[in-house]
Amino acid sequence: MVVKAIQPDQLMAPVFILKDYQTMIIAMDKYVKKILEANVYEVAIQTPLEQAAGLSQRLGAEVLLKREDMQPVFSFKIRGAYNRIRSLDEKQRAKGVITASAGNHAQGVALAASRLGCDAHIVMGENTPTIKINAVRAFGGHVILHGDSYDDAALHAKDLAEKKGYTYVHPFDDEEVIAGQGTIGMEILRQHDGSLDAIYVPVGGGGLIGGIGAYVKYLRPETKIIGVECEGSAGMTAALAAGRRVILKSEDLDQFADGTAVRQVGKETFRLAKRVVDEVITVSIDEICAAIKDIFEDTRTIAEPSGALAVAGLKNHLSKGQSAVAIVTGANVNFDRLRHISERTEVGEQREILLGVSIPERPGSFRRFCSTIGKRSITEFNYRYVREDSAHVLVGIQTRPGEDRTRVIEKLSQQYEVVDLSGNEVAVLHVRHMVGGVAHIDDEKLFRFEFPEKPGALLRFLTVLGNRFNISMFHYRNHGSAFGRVLVGIQVPDREMKAFLKQLANINYRFWNETDNPAYRQFLLG
Repeated sequence: MVVKAIQPDQLMAPVFILKDYQTMIIAMDKYVKKILEANVYEVAIQTPLEQAAGLSQRLGAEVLLKREDMQPVFSFKIRGAYNRIRSLDEKQRAKGVITASAGNHAQGVALAASRLGCDAHIVMGENTPTIKINAVRAFGGHVILHGDSYDDAALHAKDLAEKKGYTYVHPFDDEEVIAGQGTIGMEILRQHDGSLDAIYVPVGGGGLIGGIGAYVKYLRPETKIIGVECEGSAGMTAALAAGRRVILKSEDLDQFADGTAVRQVGKETFRLAKRVVDEVITVSIDEICAAIKDIFEDTRTIAEPSGALAVAGLKNHLSKGQSAVAIVTGANVNFDRLRHISERTEVGEQREILLGVSIPERPGSFRRFCSTIGKRSITEFNYRYVREDSAHVLVGIQTRPGEDRTRVIEKLSQQYEVVDLSGNEVAVLHVRHMVGGVAHIDDEKLFRFEFPEKPGALLRFLTVLGNRFNISMFHYRNHGSAFGRVLVGIQVPDREMKAFLKQLANINYRFWNETDNPAYRQFLLG
């Protein structure tokens, strides 16, 4: 696990210095009052604080889950949305509200507005999965599809708010929204009257951690507030390290934990975070998937990727004997994503290693290879003849928790050429589903793309690419999210690479050059 801790001496206002602690208390006083006055329970419920028995036993600590997945919209977002709309006067409510969101905030605004007799307009990107559109409509929201990204949708929503007189309900950077989310912190302290070492909070725009941190640090400053972000969308980590808000590049923003994939944290939430957040740590996609399984095993609930961030961060950060709360923020996961999550869980929990092995192509070599592996559970096994003297095997081997995986690799390496592909995105996402054929093609280059899941995405790719470059391989996988994963082989002579990359820039899809990827060279190139 990659842990990027923002230490107290890096913050602009450290919470551990007495004079700054007094300043913090004054600043937090306003939010504590707002949180106590936030009557979100006209629509939200006080969610249970449950012990995660399995996780607690494994970690030798007390792990408590704050079950925000049990809210009417299956996420915490209903709290902030309701508190914001409730604060509007009758004239503002009569004109209606608007927001931009493709996820939990959209559903929260739709339900909150419906309960308060207010029209809600929700702007979503055109690639939003149908299940999310239908969910918002079911809660009474009017859906407006616009643009390819959240930024496009947000700009359109703000433009409509100005033209139509709607009130814009920000997903996180709003005092009333922050206070609504802060009621979670109030509930935790009421539900747990003992010593609490830390609260782990998923971080997107910062509204949740700002609200919880403001309340908890005011009453129990000794309790640490730990933010958790996905490695590919760590906006708060970058902001705290830089001492200012930064904007993540769209092409660098990973959408796996889409509920927290925000390019820039809020202005007000960043001001709060500098005062109330003790550390921010990051976790990988595989670790998130493993945490989803952990939550399922303890609760029989399937959390969404963003909803499992806190558990993913806690697992390798919490010390034995400590007591901590992890906020399970939501369970709005598309069913189609479960296959992908399940595939990556074993790697994230370090229960599987994925290896590329070259073995001799002669009678008995296949049997000898299996004997070398020994009596282990095999999760993946693909065998492909390459040439007269060689064959390639892609094998997934189940390992035991805590086992030294290097010993397995070293044992095989004594007899075979072995490449560890466990953390290789091309191998995990594509190659394990493609093994079975190689081609000897001149000038083939390999690229990995994220295509928006909407009609015409492939046609746009092919149209902009034009007739100049030949596609020699194509593999697409849908994961039930806003983006599909695509692996493409394209014949591009080295002298034309500059022109090719220029055309890719015009398409404006995220991509990675994987031509030197060992999984490609071993199993697809020949």
